Parts: sequence; C-alpha cells; structure tokens
Amino acid sequence: MSTEPDRIADPWGERTPYDRGAPWPARTDQHLAPGLTEDDVERWVQSVSLLHSNGDAMDIAVRHGRIVGVRGRTGDRVNRGRLGPKDLYGWQANNSADRLTRPLVREGGRLVPTDWDTAMDRIVTRTRHLLDERGPGSLGFYTTGQLFLEEYYTLAVLARAGIGTNHLDGNTRLCTSTAAEALKESFGCDGQPGSYEDIDHADVLALFGHNMAETQTVLWARVLDRLAGGDPPALVCVDPRTTPVARRATVHLAPRPGTNVALLNALLHEIIRRGRIDRAYIDAHTVGYEELVARVEPCTPRWASRICDVPAPAIARAAEILGDAERLTSTVLQGFYQSHQATAAAVQVDNLHLIRGMLGRPGCGLLQMNGQPSAQNTRECGADGDLPGFRNWQNDRHVAELAELWNVTPDRIPHYAPPTHAMQMFRYAEQGTIRMLWITGTNPAVSLPELARIRSILAQERLFVVVQDLFLTETAQLADVVLPAATWGEKTGTLTNADRTVHLSDKAVDPPGEARADLDIFLDFAARMDFRDKDGGPLITWHDPESAFAAWQRCSAGRPCDYTGLSYQRLRAGTGIQWPCTADAPDGTPRLYTDGITFAHPDTCESYGKDLVTGAADEPVEYRSLNPDGKAVIKAAEYLPPHEDTSPDFPLQLITGRTVHHFHTRTKTGRAPELNAAAPDVWAELSGADAAALGLHAGDLVEVGTPRGAVRARLRIAPMRDGVVFVPFHYGYWDTPAGHRPADDGAGRAANEGTITEWDPASKQPLFKTCAARVTLVEPGTRAARDHTGSTARSAR
Repeated sequence: MSTEPDRIADPWGERTPYDRGAPWPARTDQHLAPGLTEDDVERWVQSVSLLHSNGDAMDIAVRHGRIVGVRGRTGDRVNRGRLGPKDLYGWQANNSADRLTRPLVREGGRLVPTDWDTAMDRIVTRTRHLLDERGPGSLGFYTTGQLFLEEYYTLAVLARAGIGTNHLDGNTRLCTSTAAEALKESFGCDGQPGSYEDIDHADVLALFGHNMAETQTVLWARVLDRLAGGDPPALVCVDPRTTPVARRATVHLAPRPGTNVALLNALLHEIIRRGRIDRAYIDAHTVGYEELVARVEPCTPRWASRICDVPAPAIARAAEILGDAERLTSTVLQGFYQSHQATAAAVQVDNLHLIRGMLGRPGCGLLQMNGQPSAQNTRECGADGDLPGFRNWQNDRHVAELAELWNVTPDRIPHYAPPTHAMQMFRYAEQGTIRMLWITGTNPAVSLPELARIRSILAQERLFVVVQDLFLTETAQLADVVLPAATWGEKTGTLTNADRTVHLSDKAVDPPGEARADLDIFLDFAARMDFRDKDGGPLITWHDPESAFAAWQRCSAGRPCDYTGLSYQRLRAGTGIQWPCTADAPDGTPRLYTDGITFAHPDTCESYGKDLVTGAADEPVEYRSLNPDGKAVIKAAEYLPPHEDTSPDFPLQLITGRTVHHFHTRTKTGRAPELNAAAPDVWAELSGADAAALGLHAGDLVEVGTPRGAVRARLRIAPMRDGVVFVPFHYGYWDTPAGHRPADDGAGRAANEGTITEWDPASKQPLFKTCAARVTLVEPGTRAARDHTGSTARSAR
C-alpha cells in the first residue's frame, strides 16, 4: 500500500517502471481525512473520478454518513490503483458548508429559498407558456460533462421527444466537440479507436496539444513508468509551452498558436516523401489519399517553419520519428481543439495514422481525448449535438429507429437541421429566440468566451434561466430558479471515460438538505409536464438509475456504442469495461477497427461529413458517391491564417488552459483546501525574453488585455515560446468580494473576459487559443510575490 501525504508537490507519485509489452504494475494510492486510518472507515463504496476525463477507478471511504477519503482500485484496467491530486483531495467539496440545500427562486430581484413544488411549478408554468406562445424552439438546454449516462439519456429524451426542441448541447462543446467531429470526419462515427493499453506497447508516443502531465496525471504516470522502464518509447510533443511533457520529449515542437494545420501538413509531407506509408492499408481501407498527397506536396518543413516559427530540422526530425515508428500511439487535446482550424488539425492526426496503417493493433492507438469525466456520454446519449446512439440526423431511417424506440412519430423528433450547438444557443438567447435556458452542472458565466456578453445575455429580463447545480455559482446568481443537485458519491450512475471504459459510481452518502439527483429532477419535470408517447402512455418509462440504464441499452443496441453486454452487476466486478460490449464481445472491446473500418458505411455512419472551412454539412448523396463501401476518409486541409492576428496595439497571442490542481471553474477543486492552497489565484505566464522586453518581473501585477476585455494577474516567467501569454481559465468570482462580477474598473479575474466569440466551423468549438493581446504593468510585485510566482517549473521525474 502506497499512501501519498503530499501529492500536490508530486502529482504523479512514485515510479513503477515496466518494459514494453509488459503489464503496468499496480500501485494503490489513498488519502483519508486527517487523523483517520483504514480502521476508522465504516464502508468503502465503488466510484470513479469526476474531476478529469481519465476515468480513475476508486473506492469512497464513508464514516458517520460522510465521505472521509478515497483509495484507488488496484484491479481496474484504467489506473491500476493510482489516483491524481484532484482524485485524492477533490472529494472534500462534497462536504462544503456552502452547498445548495434548498431550491431558490427570484423575488424582487433577489434569490430566496423556497420548496420544490414552488420551484418546479415556476419551471413548468413557464415551459407550458412558451410552448403555447412560441413553440419548442423557444426552449434550450445547456448541460455539462459531469452527469451520469442515465441522466444525459433522460434529458435527451425529454428535450428531443418531450419538448421537441433542437436546442440541446453540453459544455463539452468547449472541450470535446472537436474530438467527436474529427472522428466522424475520418471514420464516419464517434468512438475512440485506441485504448490506454496502447501506451504499454508503443515505441513512439505523440502528444498533439495535450498537456497530459497536468490534465490526466495518472495517464502521464503510465507514460513516465514506460520511460523509466526498458525499451522506452520516443516522445513527440506539440505545445507552445514547455510543459512537463515537453521537458521529457525526444522532440518538442512549439508552433505559433493557430498554425497547427501547417505543422501537420509538413509532417505528412515528409512521411509521404520518405515513403513511410502503408500502401496496402490505404488501398484496402481508405478513400481520399491522392487528394492528401496533392495538398501537402508543397508543404515542406521549410515552408511550415516560416508559418509556425519552428525550426525546419526539428519538423523533419519529428516526421522521421513518426514515420519510422513500428507502433505509434497519438493523443490530441485542447491545444488543437480550442485553436484555429481545430477540426482540420485534429483530422490530420487521424490521417497520420491512416496513411501509416497504425490502427487496430496493440500500440497503434489513436485517442482524440476528452476534457471531462463523462464527455463521452454526452455524445453517445445525444446531449451534445447529435442523436442518441450515434445516430445521424440526416438519415431518416435513424430518426425512425428512435421514434419507434420512444413510441413517437418521427416528426416529433426535430431533425430539420443539425442539433443546435451551444454557441448558437447563446446567440439565439441574445436575439430573443430562445426565452428559457435550463443550465445543468456548468458555469458559462466563467467558462464561455467574452464574459461581459455572456453575463448580459443571462441577465436579460426576457430570458428565464434555470440553473441546476451544487453551489451558488456565478451563473446561478443570475438565474430565475436554482435547483440544488446531488453530485458524485451522492447518487448512482455510470460514466464512460476517454478510452470507452464504462464505470459504475455507486451512491455512498445522502446529499445535503433537500438536494436531489439530477435524474430525479429530470424525471420529476417529465412527470409534471405529463409527456406522453403516441399511444397516450408515459414518454419516459423508467424510474431509477438501473432502469434508465436498461432503457439506454435498448437505444444503443446494434449501434457502435453498444452497451447490451453490460450490467450494473458486471460493473461491480472490479474493473470498468470498454464498449462495445455485446454477447459476441462480453468482456468489451479494447480497440476499434481491428479488421478494417466498421462504422463508416452510408447506412450506418453518424455523419456524412462537413466542409472543414465553412462547416456546411455534406449531403447524403455526396457521401455515398465518395464512400459507397464505408471506408475511412482521408480528408486533406489547407492552412488558413487566423482571423484575429497580432497588431502593434496587441502584439501577443493569448492562450488559455488548465492547471494540474483545478478543474473547470473551480466550483469543486476551489473548495478542496490542498488544491486551493496549491493554486489560489489566477496568474499570467510570459517567456523571459518577452518579460524583459516589457520591463516586467515575476510577481508583478499585470493586465492582460484584448479588444474585448482584460484580466489582472500576477506574472510568472515561464519556459515557453516568445510572443505568447498564457492564463489559466479556472478562476471566476465566487470567492472574491465582487461576487459574480469583475472589479469596478472593468478588469477581471476570469481569463474569458478577453477571449473571442469565434468557433471552429466544423466542430463549433470556441477558439480559446487564437486571440490577440497585450500585457501591461499595473503594480510592481513585492518580494513575497516574486518568490511565490518566480517559476512554473515542476519536476516530471
């Protein structure tokens, strides 16, 4: 047993080296409340992490009806007993004194406590009024990446077939929609081709815009253990910052933000030029290769060097490593997803694997990563811009299948246009088309771009805002009705992680006060609205998590994300299981596409694809003509410059991102003492050269301004490329005197005060990493401030 008294200073824990092809050794991490030992724990209840996308399995320690700690589950395939800092300490947020315990309603401009009947009556009354006066398009639902599968599916059914609205999306639009879109563009369907176990077999690991060391600490521990063992893999890192990943890389490419497509085209150019392709695989399983060859032919390393400001020999060296790999595993995350030409760049990583035939074999893993714990579930269940079960809104047969499943007529399910994405939903609310917005488990008043605009939208008198959450967040403070929700450890349900592993999280304790599980709230709303099927029976026929899971299994049957071989009983047997899990694959499916491309046939595919420049959906007839046999699509992309570039007034590029100790907008991690103490306030990072040129020093209070707004933060001098300023996005106002507003002088604490309202044309993901900025001195730092913020370097042993 390995206990970790200080995993703040060392997020990855002790090394357990292992060789290529060997199993990852176990290491059980544990943290209990001060003064307690295992003998004090009354019972352990199985669960899984809710504060990142890795899917770390754990047991919750319970004593006197309260959560008092956690330990890793050694037998689980994902983490083999390891836990990261947010796993070890984040559970303390459940016990926070400021949890919401009663519903709130707005009276005379203030939120006041009330009972559930009053709160729900207000919601139902407004819903019925809007349906009668304006129709289903006047209602929208904006959800999270942290609910359970059973809750997303219930929400999807009541929104799509109950209300009949097309306006349902999640904050996963901010972190994972490009992952889904890239997979659909290349493989016709969502679903990660690879598995975490591919790290055990790979001889080359490539991380594209993925600071794994801080976003998925346990997965990075797995990489560190491979690097410490025999026959370690080569590591290619693409990131403008010198992250812990970059410091361990064989080759680190630090491109200018917004130039990822140019860089990838140069890598593809070199691999093709050197003949490091699998022609047999390309001919058997793909279409579009010749177009890619023509597109990247002029994209030499020297050409890309001028655009990306990366040395041409470094590009050539990275291409050599990628081209010579016997087993290549690649991961992609926000450095690509939230940047200019997001989908186009992510698709080029898919192309890299397709032209090299690096799919479906141990070590040949492709992971278009997720950013939140149940982001995969939003996509599967139809709560994130698609129809449930990875069905295609343009395929009438798919819509008819759902209609039959729900016993409604097909016209009851809106499919006249693609499901509305979150950025468009807020625009509709701004314009007055959407008049009611139900926000569940997310905090757009901190997480969306251009926050002054978002606050003005949410504060409109004509917009009725419902917020369902654990705390009185910056968004909840703007609501008309606030519903107190239960969270992880206080309810039962399943979550699916970034490599398709399904885990069950059991209820360990009761929620505080009158807080209710999100599933119970949705079921209550559906009952009060009296949603009916075409025969007059209840539209939603389930009543608890397990019956909701059974309903989802019927929806997933025969689809790529098939759950029919799973059950709560099986998921309590010691480890998570990867979908598809069926009678033919009862133990799950480690890798997709082991025998060709499975889900891209025109009759099966989730999407017919989009134009990567305009985002326009391709027509079914176009897709059938291009890909009648359902092969993978190699989709080339031309590099296009970002819309907002630097200027004399704004000479730097602002990129936002995450830090190892916090998640999303800190509503949970900011209430965990160890995590909050490790990173209590926002900061800004500049390179040493940029700081010197501006006459700035570590610890100075600076203002990072853009054409839209500004944030004030203490400066850190960091190893990163020149011309870039980095600000973590987690920090809002709930723990400041200003409450949910920036300071009176207009400068804020939230990085998104200044980010741009722009999104990728294909995935509709906001671009948080393509923004012109300037940094100016507000106040010189004190000696204490300089000591505290002098360096961001951290060991990556």
